[in-house]
Amino acid sequence: MLRMFFAVITGIFGAVLLHLVIILALPHFTGRDAATRVEAEGDPNNFYLLASRYDEAGLANGDPFVRTAVCSFDTSDAPVHFTAKGNVPFWSIAIYDSASNEIFSMNDRTSVGGALDVLAAGPIQLTDLRKNLPQELQQTILVEMAHPDGYAVLRTLAPQASFDEAARNFLTEAGCEEFATR
Repeated sequence: MLRMFFAVITGIFGAVLLHLVIILALPHFTGRDAATRVEAEGDPNNFYLLASRYDEAGLANGDPFVRTAVCSFDTSDAPVHFTAKGNVPFWSIAIYDSASNEIFSMNDRTSVGGALDVLAAGPIQLTDLRKNLPQELQQTILVEMAHPDGYAVLRTLAPQASFDEAARNFLTEAGCEEFATR
């Protein structure tokens, strides 16, 4: 009787585990995961403002009070520098690797002076930069990327219509550019 009970419990546990693995792996095998969708927005190293309706890549901004922009990047050749300035009530950035694992996130309350200034790079690139840190990166937050490709999501609030223009300007003028090392 005990063996039968153990066999049933093991079978149920195995079936649950198998279903979880299949469900979690499905986006990777279909090519419709978040990283693939962000890459489909356009050229890398550019922030693309998301509309309220789904676009061709399958991305949309679902919250009427939040404006969102996405940028795909690759740090294989050079680090990527994320910058943005503007008069918005709140902003946040999240950096993900190609498997959609969050690597780094911050908002305007945790930034230096309220401006976005983050550099994402590989471990060797960061070591080289830290040896002789350029003056323009003295206040920059350095983020180590274990894998070279990823994407960033930049959000800002527009709680009223009067904030909409500033929010859109903040996102369209944001930088997601390769940083030229010397």
